[in-house]
Amino acid sequence: MPAPDDLRARLEKLGISDDSRVVVVYGKDRISSATRVLFTLDYAGLGRRASLLDGGHDAWVREGRPVTADVRPVTPGKLSPLAVRAATIVDAAYVNSKLNAPGTVVIDGRLPQFYNGTQTGGSPDKPHRAGHITGAKNVPYVETLAADGTLKPAADLKALFDGAGVKSGDTVVAYCHIGQQATAVVFAARTLGLNVVLYDGSFEDWSRRTELPVTNPSKK
Repeated sequence: MPAPDDLRARLEKLGISDDSRVVVVYGKDRISSATRVLFTLDYAGLGRRASLLDGGHDAWVREGRPVTADVRPVTPGKLSPLAVRAATIVDAAYVNSKLNAPGTVVIDGRLPQFYNGTQTGGSPDKPHRAGHITGAKNVPYVETLAADGTLKPAADLKALFDGAGVKSGDTVVAYCHIGQQATAVVFAARTLGLNVVLYDGSFEDWSRRTELPVTNPSKK
């Protein structure tokens, strides 16, 4: 996450001001790109004036709504100094202190093959360790979406988190590869009223800290 002054400048460059209403749209199945933007806006203290277009661009087109290829010039916005919500982001030390702690559930938002260790993330020259943070449960971010790309009904989302062992009053710590896919899990959890934070460094950060525990089910 950029530092507050840097983030403020970036948002202003996009045309966002103190009185702006922001609607975030995604194309095809790229919900995690949109939820990362939404998470960033919430971190910046703008969450009450930001929304996700459910179903994204595909849903808009299916409903026959107008589209254009024109790109309008952006008029820079003007934001007051950001009142960032720093507590929505946690680091490796926090996660490590909460492993298997009562009242906290660590959730891996990556696809099952990464969680199970049969496929390794990271770059070719700097691959991640195989597997997942020890004690983490798997709620793949794609499972938060229905077949048409809209967010699943609340009952279905609740079943996902119930299956991961999340109980009322628990704090959910979500992570993924680099802190993008997990924001879809964060968004879904928040629609249920769950208390959820993002491990922003995610497995990219955890994996290179070789003293921290990783479980690889594929080797069992």
